[in-house]
Amino acid sequence: MKFITTPVKGMQDFLPADMRLRQHVMSLIRSSYRTYGFDEIETPVMEHIENLSGKIGGENEKLIFKVMKRGRELEKGLETGEIADNGLRYDLTVPLARYYSNNRNNLPTPLKALQIGNVWRADKPQKGRFRQFTQCDIDIIGDSSIMAEIELIAATSRMLTTIFEEVGIREFTVHINDRRILKAMAAAAGFPEDSYDDVFIILDKMDKIGLDGVRESLLEKGYAPEAVEAYIGMFRLITPDMTCGSFCEQVCASALDAGVMAGMDTIMTSVAGMISKDVHLMFDPTLVRGMSYYTGTIFEITIDGYNFSIAGGGRYDEMIGRFCSQSVPACGFSIGFERIVTILRDLNWKEPDHGMEKMAFLVDEKSGADKIREVFAKATELRAQGQTVTVQPLKKNAKFQVETLEKNGYTSIRKVYGDTEL
Repeated sequence: MKFITTPVKGMQDFLPADMRLRQHVMSLIRSSYRTYGFDEIETPVMEHIENLSGKIGGENEKLIFKVMKRGRELEKGLETGEIADNGLRYDLTVPLARYYSNNRNNLPTPLKALQIGNVWRADKPQKGRFRQFTQCDIDIIGDSSIMAEIELIAATSRMLTTIFEEVGIREFTVHINDRRILKAMAAAAGFPEDSYDDVFIILDKMDKIGLDGVRESLLEKGYAPEAVEAYIGMFRLITPDMTCGSFCEQVCASALDAGVMAGMDTIMTSVAGMISKDVHLMFDPTLVRGMSYYTGTIFEITIDGYNFSIAGGGRYDEMIGRFCSQSVPACGFSIGFERIVTILRDLNWKEPDHGMEKMAFLVDEKSGADKIREVFAKATELRAQGQTVTVQPLKKNAKFQVETLEKNGYTSIRKVYGDTEL
């Protein structure tokens, strides 16, 4: 049998330089969200298949890596056709809902949770999209007010500003909408209520097929031409500087609670006062978000020049109740960790200088035991002071060895022979 050295398609090996970048980004994420009062939690990588396939994960439910039953249970499963009992989690939201339902008596209200962990999707790999990848989520559970949305959007915007400043990116756009506005628009146009999710799936493709493509797709689905034309006409009214209130008054005010419009404008004005002026907040009636579990405000963050979002989320007030049979409001933001790392790598991110040099001792193999002990004693002393120190045998190709160390951030490199003063 021939062993394969490359990783499974859609999964990655990480070199030391990759890990330094990833750990740096994780550190910034943790420290930034900590200042907003988020506490880190952890959930298992494997979930019950019933939870993962319970019609709350949207399109991701088609991408589950299922785990087969074992032993006698597998034999029974082969007879019934149900051979999987668990699956690798495809996001962190479904596990969070189960986690909260299981532990709610020991958790604060509201819970401000931060999760960072790997997820798996049987997806087609492409740039910025993998089958195994790290996801980072923040969620506020137990707060039904718009203060949750304000905290989530502001905290994530500040965190991304901190990260991207290191590669010279200061501008990005936060797109904000509300599923209730999407439903009011569909109702005002004349679509039947049971068609809303189908209409939204088509609308969600607008960035790829354009507004005319949305129109043609709706007509091909057999929807009434007058409803389609009315719906498309609403999107032709969009202007760059419009507010949620001004837009909704034109197209769907009669089908929408006025509190939704007022809440949206309050969210945007409140967040604007908390973040960098280079971050653009935009009410975006075309924003859908693919998950059907969203019940209210939805948001997404994009950067010019990249054809993918770097963060997205929204309010999902009904999901946790499916686990614990009681109403629990929830709102969350999922940060595209892998996409952020991809952008930083594309822009030649350099590891920050933290003011403490990295030092290497390259010890000649002919050095005696006393010199070796002396080197390790010195290294121990420097490490106790917080300095990074590596001790290595001096190789014959010392030039290449030094170049490699310098590439990895070592600024002080000392070749040690028998008579070297330390």
